[in-house]
Amino acid sequence: MGKRGFTLIELLIVVAIIGMLAAIAIPYLFRSLNRARQKRSMADMRTLAAAIEQYGLDMTFYPLVTDIDHLALVLEPTYLRKIPRNDGWNRPFLYQVDLDAGKDYTLASLGMDGVRGTWVIGRRTTRYDDDIVISDGQFVQWPEGMQK
Repeated sequence: MGKRGFTLIELLIVVAIIGMLAAIAIPYLFRSLNRARQKRSMADMRTLAAAIEQYGLDMTFYPLVTDIDHLALVLEPTYLRKIPRNDGWNRPFLYQVDLDAGKDYTLASLGMDGVRGTWVIGRRTTRYDDDIVISDGQFVQWPEGMQK
């Protein structure tokens, strides 16, 4: 009997099919990864906001610091053993507070692009590049629906 094997045409067809499947699957994979990063960022922001709120109840004002590293000095280990410092894209969260009275604070993730956009209260976003924002314990800008 002669040797059996695959012909060049059969191999090319298999490679073409694998290439088409990869072309279809890879964008869905990246979309799923970015959605997971958003969800992780939102969960970490909820946790951090709860600790800030607890501090505010105890002290009658929110932490009067200017960034996430100084916030860690104030909240750790009393309110959180270790605070989440970075969002799902591994960029530091932004923390802003009214330094005069300490009555209002904002916590934000800059999203996938890492560029600060315009923050609009009550805005549901549909892009991974959009910022995710908590103000005084509530999300005021957050992802919802199909992402682009």
